[in-house]
Amino acid sequence: MLARCGWVNDDPKYQAYHDREWGVPEYDGRALFEKLCLDGQQAGLSWFTILCKIPAYRSAFADFDPQIIATFTDEDVERLMQDKGIVRNRLKIRSVIANARAYLSMQEQGIDFSRWLWDFVGGEPVINRWPTQDEVPTSTNESEAMARALKQHGFSFVGGTICYAFMQATGMVNDHLLSCHRHPDHDNR
Repeated sequence: MLARCGWVNDDPKYQAYHDREWGVPEYDGRALFEKLCLDGQQAGLSWFTILCKIPAYRSAFADFDPQIIATFTDEDVERLMQDKGIVRNRLKIRSVIANARAYLSMQEQGIDFSRWLWDFVGGEPVINRWPTQDEVPTSTNESEAMARALKQHGFSFVGGTICYAFMQATGMVNDHLLSCHRHPDHDNR
C-alpha cells in the first residue's frame, strides 16, 4: 500500500489526483488560469467536492477559455445558477468571469501569466520537507503576496489561503509529506 499525504481519502479519484496531479509543476498559463479559478470555487468547501465537479465546470465555463468566459453576461450568470453540476454561488460564478477578464488584461499588457505566477517562488518549485500534516502551512508570505498582486490585477476569490492551495496543487511548492511516496526525497531516506 502506497503511503500518501494525510488529506487523501480512500476514493480512487482522489488518490489518482494526489498521485498524478497534485504537486506536479504546471507551466501552461491556461491550465494555471483554470486551476486558480477552480481553487476559488473550493472556498468553504472540500477540494474533493470540486474535483468531482471538474467535468461540469469545464462544460459550464467553455473549457476555461478566458476569451469566451470574458464575454459572459448576466444571462449567462443566471443560466449557470441553474447548473446543478457546479457550485451555484453567484459570487463564485461572477469571480470566474472577472478572472477571465483580468487574465486577458494581463495578456494585453504583455504579461506572461505563467512566468508572472512562478516568479512568486523564484521560478522553480519550492521543495518542503514536512514530517506531519499539522506542520504544513495554510498560507505563506509568498501566497499572501500573490493574492495581493492578483487582486490588484482584478482577480477575485484569490486570498492567501486559496493561493497557497493553488501553489501546492500546481507544484510551485511541493508539500507532499516526507512519508508520502510522491515526495522527491521519499526513496532517498
